[in-house]
Amino acid sequence: MAVNYIPLDKNKHKELKVSAKTNFAFAQNSHLAAATIKEFAQLAGSIPLVFIKDPQSGNHHVVAMLGTEQNKNFYVVDGKWQGPFVPMNIQRYPFDVRPDGEKLGVFIDENSELLGTEGEAIFNAEGEPTDFLNNTQKFLSDLANSELLTQQFVKKIVELDLLESIEIGLTYTDGKQRAVTGLMSINEKKLRELSDEIVLDMHKSGFLGAIYATMISLGQLNRLIELSNNTEMPIASLQIRPAAPQEAAPSA
Repeated sequence: MAVNYIPLDKNKHKELKVSAKTNFAFAQNSHLAAATIKEFAQLAGSIPLVFIKDPQSGNHHVVAMLGTEQNKNFYVVDGKWQGPFVPMNIQRYPFDVRPDGEKLGVFIDENSELLGTEGEAIFNAEGEPTDFLNNTQKFLSDLANSELLTQQFVKKIVELDLLESIEIGLTYTDGKQRAVTGLMSINEKKLRELSDEIVLDMHKSGFLGAIYATMISLGQLNRLIELSNNTEMPIASLQIRPAAPQEAAPSA
């Protein structure tokens, strides 16, 4: 069933409950997940981080690479998450924070299978938010703030022209080969050539650590090889290489 986010309403949703998130089947078709700067360090230890460019808006984004095939999340097997950390944009589901008039509001996917009559209550008998909802709202607020800082980080990276197009060459166990394109990463040579003044500024803003986290995370591509053994197309090996500048939209 298609995702349909609507504003959370204490009258409409007063009886609604949210199941404990032990089943991540809802994310099994997500091969990319938006990543925010607050979680880069944790993600870098389990999931590759790459940059992509939206061909419509022209904006750049940082995403966690959850698989090498379209609509296939290697980190979800039989509904279970295969890894020590779940991206915040997957943790938040079935909630989201979105513009609601002139301010941000809490939204909920009314079609989510996590919603029903069992689990954590969203509102109490008096129609007030439960501790569960209060904690969720704090999480969503932290996520929204982290997303704003991430936008500033990406804007600075683009300003400094630090991105380079890359592609990931895959060789499957059956001998077939293909390339995952439309990806970008930090150009290490350009990073080393930054002036001391810029490096100091990036360090103070926390952006330098974020840069290194994204670079280190590429080592987790090996984890994708391991996880691919649970799919119909196991990967034997992969190689990161420079891509032609015209590559834009991810073909993963």
